[in-house]
Amino acid sequence: MLSFFRKLSIGWKVRDGMLPEAIMGTADVVNLKDQNAFALKTDLELKESVYDLLRTIKDPEKPQTLEQLDIIYEDCVNICQSTPSGISVIRVEFNPTVPHCSLATLIGLCIRVKLERHLVAVFKLDIFIKEGTHSTEQEINKQINDKERIAAAMENPNLRDLVEKCIQEED
Repeated sequence: MLSFFRKLSIGWKVRDGMLPEAIMGTADVVNLKDQNAFALKTDLELKESVYDLLRTIKDPEKPQTLEQLDIIYEDCVNICQSTPSGISVIRVEFNPTVPHCSLATLIGLCIRVKLERHLVAVFKLDIFIKEGTHSTEQEINKQINDKERIAAAMENPNLRDLVEKCIQEED
């Protein structure tokens, strides 16, 4: 499992493992010599990059993307004030299609996995269901922001295949 505070890139290697070349080819590389290069990217550019990554995630039950279903929208991505140690905080809020959506946790997992794989820099990621839009939003928010639960979910081969299918880029 890859960590929440992620991806200080050193050439083609990442602090907590190796990323496949296909993923590294789509990401912005940050040199170890210039750790603040990521911070120099404006908040607006970072927000747009995050949104561009999220908008192509497919819904687990429907053929449309999260953007087409209005689960993800431009204002759902916020770049919050950095932590005292200079780590960027990315907050993503999504809106399930119905208040009792059974796949809200899976959608949150897809969002987390896609961002962790494609953003190459040090960041903290907070993912939440938009307040008041789901009957069990507090429980789901806790699940999708818990490192151990994310790791356990991604160890399940069926769940991992479903996440891979949802986050796969179209050619």
